[in-house]
Amino acid sequence: MADIKINNMIKFYTLCLLASKPKHGYELMKELEERLGIRISASHVYPFLSILRKNKLIKFDKVGKRDKKSYTLTHKGRNFTNHMFTKFGDLINIAIKPKISICPCGCMIYSGGYTEKVKGKVMKFCCSHCAKMHQPK
Repeated sequence: MADIKINNMIKFYTLCLLASKPKHGYELMKELEERLGIRISASHVYPFLSILRKNKLIKFDKVGKRDKKSYTLTHKGRNFTNHMFTKFGDLINIAIKPKISICPCGCMIYSGGYTEKVKGKVMKFCCSHCAKMHQPK
């Protein structure tokens, strides 16, 4: 794996956006602003794109009338991004797992759900239909 530090949400989200489809630098900045809710400048994005390019994780093509650079993940970049997604997913699982309840039907419930008393015990279900299925007859 490339020795690139993904140590903030801007870098991680940049990889997410590039994984979805090729993007222009300005397009990346605007989507990052919209999704992260903070002001993004060129100094947040272009140095990271440069590092990705030097490590052959992205390439760019000049497109349009003004020859805008459209950045695309390379095969190596897709592998790197998938590795980062797996690492991030593992962190999310560690954080979320203690907060998950399991309905008797097998559904995992992260938040919400339906709570009902069954045989004097308060139980959490994914929905009222599952609760009815587990009520004594």
